[in-house]
Amino acid sequence: MYNHRKFSLFAFLLLPVFALAQVKPAASFRIVPLGVLGSADESNLSAYMLAPKGSSNYICLDAGTLHYGIAKAVAHKTFTVPADVVLRQYIKGYFISHAHLDHLAGMVINSPDDTTKNIYGLKSALETLKTHYFTWESWANFADEGGTPQLKKYHYKPLEPGSETAIENTEMQVQVFPLSHSNLTSTAFLVRSKDSFVLYMGDTGADEIEKSQNLHSLWAAVAPLVKAKKLKAIMIEVSFPDEQPDKSLFGHLTPRLLMNKMSELGKLSGVSLQGLNVVVTHLKPPYKSISQIKTQLKAGNKMGLNLVYPQQGKALEF
Repeated sequence: MYNHRKFSLFAFLLLPVFALAQVKPAASFRIVPLGVLGSADESNLSAYMLAPKGSSNYICLDAGTLHYGIAKAVAHKTFTVPADVVLRQYIKGYFISHAHLDHLAGMVINSPDDTTKNIYGLKSALETLKTHYFTWESWANFADEGGTPQLKKYHYKPLEPGSETAIENTEMQVQVFPLSHSNLTSTAFLVRSKDSFVLYMGDTGADEIEKSQNLHSLWAAVAPLVKAKKLKAIMIEVSFPDEQPDKSLFGHLTPRLLMNKMSELGKLSGVSLQGLNVVVTHLKPPYKSISQIKTQLKAGNKMGLNLVYPQQGKALEF
C-alpha cells in the first residue's frame, strides 16, 4: 500500500512536467489562404494573407484570387468583419512574386474597390504590371507610374535582394530572394515578425533543371533560422506529380524534387527537419493529379516534415 501511494504521489508531481513537454510553441503568425491552386479554377488562385498573430495588419502574398477567397473566409468565420473591410482595411500591401495572371488577377480586377496601398516586388515583376496590366489598354492605371492618367491608388515599391525592408503599416519586415521559374524570375519573400519568420515562395523550379543556384542560395540564407527554430513555416509549391517529364515542368516542382530540395536544406542547416511546417501550395488540377501529388509527398516524406495542405478561407497558425 505504501509503495502504491508513493508511486501515485511521484506520478502526480510529474504531471506538470509531462504537460509542459506536450505544449506546442506559441504561434507567431496567422495565414489566411484566399486561393491555393495553380490553374484551372479562377476562383481559387494563389493568394495568402499573412499577419502576426493577434494583428489585423495583413499583407497579401500574391493576389490571384481576392474577392471570392475573402468571402469564403468570412463564411468560415475566419474574419468577423464584412468582406469589404478585409479588402480595404486589413490588407496593407501586396507582394507579387511574379507577373503571371494566376498570381495577380485578383488584385487587378478588385482595384476599383480597393484603397491606397503599396505593391511590393522585384523590379521585373513591377515593370510587367506597369507595362502590361495597369496600362489603360488592359485595365485602368490605378498606380502612380506608367500610362496617363495615373489614378495613384497603388504605389510600386521595388525590393532589392540582400536587404531587409520594413513593411509599411504593419509590424513586419521582409527580405526577397530571386527564384528561377522557367523563362522569368520569381520571388521568395522571407517575412519577419519580431524574432520569427515565414518563408513564402512563388513558383520555382529545381536548380538542376533550371540551371540555376537560386534555391541553393535561398536555403543557405535560411538554414541558420531552421537550426535556431525561428522559421515557423515554409510555403512552397508542388505543381505536378512525379510522372510529369522534366521538359514539361516549366519552372515547377514535383514531390520528388521537393523532397530532394528539403533534404538539401536539412544538410545545410545541420539539424533534423522533423516537424518543420511545410505548406504545399500551387497544386494544379485535375484533381486526380492533386491526389497523386499528396500520395507521393506522403510516401517520400522520410524526414517527418509536417506537410500542410491549405484550404481556401480557413486560417492557419504557426
